[in-house]
Amino acid sequence: MPLPDVDHATIGEQQAGTKGVATGREFILLVTALMATTAVGIDLMLPAFPEIRQQFGMAPDSTQVTWIVTAYFLGLAAGPWLYGPASDRFGRRIPLFAGLALYAVSAATAALAPSWQLIVIARFVWGVGAAGPRSLSVAMIRDRYDGDAMARLMSMIMAVFLLVPIVAPGVGAGLIAVLPWRAVFWFPAVVAGLLALWARRLPETLPVDRRRPFTWRAVGQAGLEVVTHRQTMALTVAITFLFASMTAYLGSSEVILEDVYGYGAWFPLFFGVIAVLLAINSLNNARLVGRLGVIPLVRGQAIIGVVAAIGLVAVSFTGEGQPNFWLFTLALCVVLPLVQGLSPNSNSLAMEPLPHVAGTASSIIATVTAAGGALLGGMASSAFDGTVRPFAIYVLVFISLAAASILWGTAKPVSR
Repeated sequence: MPLPDVDHATIGEQQAGTKGVATGREFILLVTALMATTAVGIDLMLPAFPEIRQQFGMAPDSTQVTWIVTAYFLGLAAGPWLYGPASDRFGRRIPLFAGLALYAVSAATAALAPSWQLIVIARFVWGVGAAGPRSLSVAMIRDRYDGDAMARLMSMIMAVFLLVPIVAPGVGAGLIAVLPWRAVFWFPAVVAGLLALWARRLPETLPVDRRRPFTWRAVGQAGLEVVTHRQTMALTVAITFLFASMTAYLGSSEVILEDVYGYGAWFPLFFGVIAVLLAINSLNNARLVGRLGVIPLVRGQAIIGVVAAIGLVAVSFTGEGQPNFWLFTLALCVVLPLVQGLSPNSNSLAMEPLPHVAGTASSIIATVTAAGGALLGGMASSAFDGTVRPFAIYVLVFISLAAASILWGTAKPVSR
């Protein structure tokens, strides 16, 4: 697929020249790799859970080990506030390198930690570090793209991003097959170091004349501008509920396959096939943005998503809450791509009105969506009752609220 047809040269590139600077396709690949560090910090750990339980004297079925994920998510939600306002003042590069350094150091700390408590603390700090590449990548994309071009690019990036959950667990399993389990901590530290070297080729995407003072007053004004903008906040709420739907799927899919259908051994294949489907859908979503425009597309997808979620609920009430596996899977394969396709488009629309405070905007969006989506998705996962009905009902509620927010936030005129 061709890249969005926009001018790739920023003011910083024009001043310094393009020699030795990542532009065009390399810029997009590098930003995608930076965003993928977030998923690497999660999915690589999963195969090591049994060894971690054994190492720290936990029961074989203990859920305490999931604090490795929970602490990381909490850091990921808190971290953007360290980077967004700072990047609006100093540019994107300095905070980006600070985040990668914190990512690498905290990963190494977790690898060396002698106690479970220190690992959990290191994982929280690790999440804070991961928030830098994640939120600043979105800000850098907004610095250089807008409108349909940004939405297309975000969909293309998401397609690559979705390959990480397919590959990372296998890489983690391979590491612990030949090395001690702490290798799953060392590996991301090395990846962050290599990305930091590559990121030296990134241009500074925020010109000096668009930077804002780094004071409490300036940060407060920027934050107030973000949270009072109708389109931005409506789409942020929508992203939160969309992320909650995906989190509910991630938290419920394994237990549904094991306890409802008895197919637990096939979960990696099931998970991988769904991820491939989502990646293909992201590429198709980028084409649809170019053909239809981002606002008509998200409004149509939102309505279709609600209808599809109603169908999922209807399926879930067959077979006394244990519907035919293939019918349930088919319903998932309709609903999840719609949810996933809405997310990058909604993110683009949330960022679109505020290019002058893109760092602060990306921080607020990342914090609200990560924290809110994780909590809501966790609530949905904890409602499991031996059937697929709670999962389906929660997904319908989440998608309906997301759709309402999208329709309201994109209605014309978009007033402030």
